[in-house]
Amino acid sequence: MFDFTGKVAVVTGGARGIGRCISERFAEAGASVCVIDLLQNDYFVGDIADRETLERFAEKVISDYGRVDYLINNAAPKMCGITEGSYEDFEHALKVGVTAPFYLSKLFMPYFVKGGSIVNISSSRDRMSQPETESYTAAKGGISALTHALAVSLCGKVRVNSVSPGWIDTAYRMHEGADAVQQPVGRVGVPADISNMVLYLCSDMAGFITGENICIDGGMTRQMIYHGDFGWILDKNK
Repeated sequence: MFDFTGKVAVVTGGARGIGRCISERFAEAGASVCVIDLLQNDYFVGDIADRETLERFAEKVISDYGRVDYLINNAAPKMCGITEGSYEDFEHALKVGVTAPFYLSKLFMPYFVKGGSIVNISSSRDRMSQPETESYTAAKGGISALTHALAVSLCGKVRVNSVSPGWIDTAYRMHEGADAVQQPVGRVGVPADISNMVLYLCSDMAGFITGENICIDGGMTRQMIYHGDFGWILDKNK
């Protein structure tokens, strides 16, 4: 469906989970893929929370290819809450989730090919929360806002969009019962649900889309739930 022959795709956090699926899909479509991850991979191992690491990574990509067509800011920040999370935990989450995407966009700005695309991976947590998730939620909210700011600043050269996944099981387990039926589509998501949208947003088919956030969550954030609905009972003692 997609042909990215001769294109260069940069994927942060591309060695596992959703990032790995995105990287594999780009490679299958003919792109050269440049991954940065803390985990071992074939291109670059490093912590994107570190400024010098980002600079060395960008230098390698430009030295190897001289251009960037697609930047996928996927690396996930640490999740910690207000009770146990430290200043350093929160700061690191924002470095991974917001600062690194901003800085990589800046470093690659002179090298983006006209018609290129940035896709930021946010989360449905950018609009809803569970207790004790402040660092992750703040980072995801930040990257969603960063998306439309970059879309305006880079207009005419690079389209910038974000994708907000809901529950995506990167272990590809089969979920039945309440886990499945609580989602309007009747199942839990898989990484391909996200990678398909990422490749679409990078393709010419999405040429009129920029500054958008697309939530892919099986409809969970659209389903209103009240006490007593579908057997759901609020117990404040738990």
